Amino acid sequence: MLSTSIAAAVVLVNENDEPVGTMEKIEAHQKGLLHRAFSVFITNAAGEMLLQQRASGKYHCPGLWTNTCCSHPFPGERVEEAAHRRLKEEMGFDCELKEVFSFTYRVEFDNGLTEHEYDHVFIGRYDGEIVPESSEVSAYKYVALAKISEQLASEADTFTPWFRLAFSRVEQLLKTK
Repeated sequence: MLSTSIAAAVVLVNENDEPVGTMEKIEAHQKGLLHRAFSVFITNAAGEMLLQQRASGKYHCPGLWTNTCCSHPFPGERVEEAAHRRLKEEMGFDCELKEVFSFTYRVEFDNGLTEHEYDHVFIGRYDGEIVPESSEVSAYKYVALAKISEQLASEADTFTPWFRLAFSRVEQLLKTK
């Protein structure tokens, strides 16, 4: 088990995703330093994507819709292990995941925090029971990819910035599977 101080830390990385140190998560977001993250996109047998609405208590992007789950690996934790851990913690299930690409983005928020992440993107498929953690997730739903595209075109501000950046690539990968 990781200590609380390690668990609250993120892995700082360079533009090649090579570790350059660790820092408390909130400090990394205050300073806008590049750190390792991951985003998980789950679909069901019907090809719909599982979206979550971030809980109102989240320190940024509360109430916005986003991919199934996302977070940061602990120092010393493999990214794929972290993705499985957080999928269980946030949504109450686990499934097979495949890393499909990564990207870097930087977004400044009105509250003074900055997301500057090297984001590893995973996809998976799941059709079972979902038991979300209420402190993380206020709602969830499966949505057809075409409907998500429509909503992104007309209501982009109801989605998280990283979801808006990654969705089209994920959608293309899912369509070619």
